[in-house]
Amino acid sequence: MRTISHFVGNETLSGSSGRSGPVYDPATGRQTAEVDLASPAEVDRAVAAAHEAFRSWRGASLAHRTALLFRYRELLHAHREELARLITAEHGKVHADALGEVARGLEIVELACSIPTLLKGELSTQVSNGVDVASIRQPLGVVAGVTPFNFPAMVPLWMFPVAIACGNTFVLKPSEKDPSASLLLAALARDAGFPPGVLNVVQGDRPAVERLLAHPDVAAVSFVGSTPVARAVQRGAWEHGKRVQALGGAKNHMLVLPDADLDVAADNAINAAYGSAGERCMAVSVVVAVGEATGDALVARLARRAKGLRIGPGDDPSSEMGPLITAEHRARVAAYVPAAREQGAEVVVDGTGLVVPGHEGGFFLGVSLLDRVTPEMDAYRDEIFGPVLCVARVASYDEALALINGSRWGNGTAVFTRDGGAARRFQLEVEAGMVGVNVPIPVPVGYHSFGGWKESLFGDHHVYGPEGVRFYTRGKVITSRWPDPATAEGGINLGFPSNH
Repeated sequence: MRTISHFVGNETLSGSSGRSGPVYDPATGRQTAEVDLASPAEVDRAVAAAHEAFRSWRGASLAHRTALLFRYRELLHAHREELARLITAEHGKVHADALGEVARGLEIVELACSIPTLLKGELSTQVSNGVDVASIRQPLGVVAGVTPFNFPAMVPLWMFPVAIACGNTFVLKPSEKDPSASLLLAALARDAGFPPGVLNVVQGDRPAVERLLAHPDVAAVSFVGSTPVARAVQRGAWEHGKRVQALGGAKNHMLVLPDADLDVAADNAINAAYGSAGERCMAVSVVVAVGEATGDALVARLARRAKGLRIGPGDDPSSEMGPLITAEHRARVAAYVPAAREQGAEVVVDGTGLVVPGHEGGFFLGVSLLDRVTPEMDAYRDEIFGPVLCVARVASYDEALALINGSRWGNGTAVFTRDGGAARRFQLEVEAGMVGVNVPIPVPVGYHSFGGWKESLFGDHHVYGPEGVRFYTRGKVITSRWPDPATAEGGINLGFPSNH
């Protein structure tokens, strides 16, 4: 059976911990590989390689870093089909979704290619007599990224291209559930000409993460995952004096006002709720319908579209949704549907009994639609992270806003309406980090930054974009005075400069 190992110093490094984990094809349920799980000593080896590489990489010119990033972008583009196939094989998402993931990751590489502009400092001349002050930004050193299973290429690409462009070196710990994409990303970086140790990959689970958090040579940690783990990562990083950005979970609401085009709203809700089997932190989890008439008409449209979705293996071009990542996760998600019925919700579409012919062992789950869901129900309170869409009904805009702002999460939200004034009011009043107006998944483009509020973000900085550059660098202010050659004949005055 194939073994998936680490990548350190531009070389594949076989595991030596004696521990490994299974990697499955979610469409069949069969194990396809084993992944080495790093010991603390193996993490130390990767950090040491990154620490050594930082000595010279931090001094590499912006022109040189940019040239390598442009080469990397071209290699990623040339290998996008191969990357997408790896994602589909280990995560299960359909090929079109996998290609879309690679494309969104490429956006951040393209952002990193503009690093000479992004790292421009500031200069104030003659702040006092003969005194200038400059502000510059410098790299941190070795930084680490811990990334989730749902986007095995895109989320790493949110992190390491910006970090490396800023002059840092990087240690990536991807999800052990779908680790192959990370190795291809690293191998292409080597082929682009990045020196050994600039980008390293350690496969692993909790012990690897804990060692990265504790290692004295790791200056900062980026994380994307669930809220409980994000909170723990923040705590562990701060305890060891590290900078941290930890993106947690979400319960994204989509507000539908009575004047909205309900066919457009329904189409967008279906795509945002069930795309990638709902395994997205930006998935629409709850549709909030204002008014009973709006709710009735919208639920009818949602049900009709949900029942028509084609579910099958990700490598089948006719499939619109693939399986979930593991059998355990499938069972967990499926349990929310009967629980919601018992708690008073109306199960309009129940996908828990789906069987895909020829793939009976796969981790497939049909889509479910729950109506009249209230905040007390588990399906509303929890991040389900699967193809279950809830509909909540309210009587007014104010009630909808209170419902959405009452959530402990604040990742993303959306409003569907024809009323520009209502949309403007919502985007200013809602408590979320990303807002879509007639856009269901408001994931910012690469030159803006991604991140939520409340329990969706732990740390001060959002990921990629301008905030990503600030996270991976630290500021330095330089105050300088040089004697004017025209007045140097009378000697140099070493006293405190005056403002005259």
